[in-house]
Amino acid sequence: MSPAPPPRDQLIELAVTDFGIIEHVRLLLGPGMTALTGETGAGKTLLIGAIDLLLGGRADPAMVRTGCEEAVVEGRFLVDGEEVVLARVIPTDGRSRAYVNGRMATATVLGEQARTLIDLHGQHAHQSLLAPAVQRAALDQFAEVDLGPLREARAERRRVAAALDELGGDAGARAREADLLRFQIGEIDAAALVDPDEDAALDQLEDQLGDALAHREAASRAVEALGGDGGAVDRVGAVIADLDGRSPYASVLGRLHAVQAELTDAAAELRTTGEAIEDDPARLAEVRERRELLVELRRKYGSAPHAGSPEGGAGTLADVMAYGTDAAERLATIDGHDEAAARLEREGAAARAAEAAAAAVVGQQRRAAAPGLAAAVEANLGELAMAAARFGVEVGTDDPGDDVRFTLAANPGSAPGPLAKVASGGELARAMLALRLVLSVAPPVLVFDEVDAGIGGTAALAVGRSLAALGADHQVLVVTHLPQVAAFADAQVHVVKAVSDGTTVATAAPLHAEERVVELSRMLSGTPDSERVQDAAHELLELAASQRGR
Repeated sequence: MSPAPPPRDQLIELAVTDFGIIEHVRLLLGPGMTALTGETGAGKTLLIGAIDLLLGGRADPAMVRTGCEEAVVEGRFLVDGEEVVLARVIPTDGRSRAYVNGRMATATVLGEQARTLIDLHGQHAHQSLLAPAVQRAALDQFAEVDLGPLREARAERRRVAAALDELGGDAGARAREADLLRFQIGEIDAAALVDPDEDAALDQLEDQLGDALAHREAASRAVEALGGDGGAVDRVGAVIADLDGRSPYASVLGRLHAVQAELTDAAAELRTTGEAIEDDPARLAEVRERRELLVELRRKYGSAPHAGSPEGGAGTLADVMAYGTDAAERLATIDGHDEAAARLEREGAAARAAEAAAAAVVGQQRRAAAPGLAAAVEANLGELAMAAARFGVEVGTDDPGDDVRFTLAANPGSAPGPLAKVASGGELARAMLALRLVLSVAPPVLVFDEVDAGIGGTAALAVGRSLAALGADHQVLVVTHLPQVAAFADAQVHVVKAVSDGTTVATAAPLHAEERVVELSRMLSGTPDSERVQDAAHELLELAASQRGR
């Protein structure tokens, strides 16, 4: 038995409180197509407006239900198996508030998150396919354009340009920096640094040479005190002789013998060391001069932040040696500037040529595919009661043809224009539906409002059939007045407006099978209790089920 497919991303719960005439509505939504139906003015569009608020739509205090302090809209989504909760709060006084998974967010951030999940088609302005970048991506998807070579060529061109900028182009500045580096490198090389700990060894040697006579005299006095007549060695020897043969002191005698031997060795070492110390003023002067040189080098180069800028406090000889290495590398780079610049210019020319070639390929593919996409959308528009509409896909003449624009001439004789400017709410919704039927990539939740405006009969069946087809891969929510459209839905939500104690309140609830028949009967003829009309509603549901194949 094959494992069950993972759950699809979808809106699983929508909660609306004190919004317009809605007091409180909580809808649990399933996959596929859900139709929102009800009398005109019942509040269906309020639910779409609530979703629009989650998309970052404009919040108006007038939206809050009369007598309430704030309106609240919450959407619970399933995204990659995890739940995401988006919320918007509109107070009667003050700015609206937005939340993502319970954490405060701006309306912009909320909208960005929501637009990855929802696309709203109709009278609202959040249709992603109205954005030029999305239209371009849609054409690329339809044409199966491979943007990889173009992206790689652009990245290579930017890399070469950055390398040229880093190399620098001021010949005078390079010459001045090179002169300074040569002086610094020469100064460091002249010091012939080998041992990073040389300054510590020179400290010790200077101390020895600077006080040579006193060191020798101190050694002589110490040798006499230890090994001379009556010195420490003799006195310990006398103690040993006095205790020798006396059993109580056997263990102490062993230690005294060891002390005597150690004193004898120490006296011998002091004599050798003292005799080796020479009073050498010339050598002392050399050491002091060398030490001064190393101190100056540490001051100048020990803490320099980079080659060519020796500043900062004294560092170590290891720092000086590292600075010399870095300076030599930088000098080699400057000396090889012209060659490197020529090489980078050649690489830049090749990168620009590769980019132009890749751009030409992409532009050609986009222009070649544009008529096919337009024809496919027009074919769908023909089935959606817009047979006279002309859909266009315009691609800019400059490669790679990034300037992509979808146009529509909804009526005969009208000039084509951008979708958002020339289409009414219903026309725009049907144009978006036609596009969605051609393009497979879309947010998981598609919301259609006014998609059935101005149509009926077989065109309404075509719209319902098309929406149901989208529901196979997306969650589709549609506000409709047409029973032919609602019949194709997997689920139906009935929105009702009623007056209680002088207050108008809208409610919404899902319909079970028999309730759907009654609601479709109302939509068909306004006589929901008529058996004849209910038979027609049953027949319509059966027809929709047979045509959608689900």
